[in-house]
Amino acid sequence: MAGVGPLVASVLAERLPKQQNASMASITIRHVPDETRDELAARAARAGQSLQEHLLAELVELARRPDVATLLARARERKHDLATHLTAAEILSHRDRDRR
Repeated sequence: MAGVGPLVASVLAERLPKQQNASMASITIRHVPDETRDELAARAARAGQSLQEHLLAELVELARRPDVATLLARARERKHDLATHLTAAEILSHRDRDRR
C-alpha cells in the first residue's frame, strides 16, 4: 500500500479480505423490488455493514440451516432408526398426562 500513510494503510488492511479466494462465486440477482432493496439496505446500515456484507452474511446463514425437506427427511430417518410405534393419539395422550 505504497503512497498512503501508516494509519490509512492499517485501516485499509483491516477492511480488505484476509485471504482472497479466486474460486469464490459471485451471484447477481435481477429485478429486486425497490422496497425490498431499500429494506435490506436499511438493515445493513443498522448493522454497520454494506449491503453486500449484509447479504453475504444472510446467505451464509441461510445455507448453514437445513431446509424443510432436509429436516423432514432427518426426522423420518430418526423415527425409523428408533423404531417408535406410537400413534399420534398416544403421543398427545402422553403429552396431556404430563401437563396435569
